[in-house]
Amino acid sequence: MLKSYRPLFSIPHLPNLFVWSLAARLQVAGLPIGVTFLVADWTGSYALAGVVTATLTVGTAVAGPLRGRMADRGRVDRLVAVCGLVYSAGLLALALLPGSLWWAAVPLTLVTGLFMPPANQVGRALWPRLTSGPDRTTMYAAEATFQELLFVVGPLMAAAAVGWGGGRAAVLLMGATSLVGALGFAAAIRRAGVAAAPVPTGGGRAARGRRSLLLRPELTVLIAVCTLLVGGLAAVDLVIVAWARELGSPGHAGGLAAVWALGSLVGGLVAGGLHGTPRIPRRAFSAAFGTALLIPLLPPLTELPTPWLLSPVLFAAGLAIAPTLAAVTERLGDAAPEDRRAEAFGWMSTGITTGVALSAPLTGWLVDAGGVASAVAGGAVLILAAAVLTLRVPQPGPHGTLGTVRAA
Repeated sequence: MLKSYRPLFSIPHLPNLFVWSLAARLQVAGLPIGVTFLVADWTGSYALAGVVTATLTVGTAVAGPLRGRMADRGRVDRLVAVCGLVYSAGLLALALLPGSLWWAAVPLTLVTGLFMPPANQVGRALWPRLTSGPDRTTMYAAEATFQELLFVVGPLMAAAAVGWGGGRAAVLLMGATSLVGALGFAAAIRRAGVAAAPVPTGGGRAARGRRSLLLRPELTVLIAVCTLLVGGLAAVDLVIVAWARELGSPGHAGGLAAVWALGSLVGGLVAGGLHGTPRIPRRAFSAAFGTALLIPLLPPLTELPTPWLLSPVLFAAGLAIAPTLAAVTERLGDAAPEDRRAEAFGWMSTGITTGVALSAPLTGWLVDAGGVASAVAGGAVLILAAAVLTLRVPQPGPHGTLGTVRAA
């Protein structure tokens, strides 16, 4: 299996770019924890903390395609570096804001979110420029797999900072992490010689006056798939937290989430070692089925003696997550015009952010109305809807045409 990953290490600059692209987004999963505790310390209200976190999310979602378009048309290293500087300055200002001026955090986080370093879309747009064929498939699988680690390490870093110095310390740590990651990624891009926008191979100038990417049916379907898929996955994350809280053991949430992420990590590593073109529907329906397996094992349908008995099923449910995200991401990169890939991945980031934002209130309502089992059922329905949509995505062959070689 690992033989498929070895060629990636021989591609000039690719390992360095990959590591720094991950470092530049390490703070994404941990920052909401820091902001929540910071605002809750100021106001005593988790509702107001949610408002501030939501404005940060809105800014990030709005900026996704805009930053991607800028990356497609200018120097990527400068864009990443400038965004990193402004974003970290915004987080520093937030951390140092007096509690009596908590209301100023709303416009501040909105503006700060607009400058989140576009490491996601820039990195994903770079991989097709550096890889091709099976190496490209393996690269996207590796990214989806290691991103799961970010969603474990980032929150752990933020939680440790909260325990040491409160929400202020966590926000400062996430700001410093973002700055180091962004500047390191910008330097890696410059050293690799891929800072300039890609030159389209055909009809480049005419294509620049083009219509919105959202008017391209295949791209719109893929972005909708990301929105629904991540919304369903976010529902399970929230349910794990809510269930641990109901049990009076909040510490269980981190362990159970880690088991779920470990399943995704293993699945991603295996998928990256497979040959042939990934079958997106097969992977998406597997993710929906795995999530559905959790439903009968949760309250009020079942009261397990200990939540750790759910671990084997959580692990199995996670196996298809990274493979599905990797296949969708690779297909999006193939479907986007060569000189608009960063913009396309910016829309993907917006779709992912939207999915998380819409999932939170829906999941909360389902937990209140029918318990954690009903909330997981809601998440499974969202993932199933994403799987159904994947049936509308054309399946390319190894060289971009319809083919018969397939991988799981």
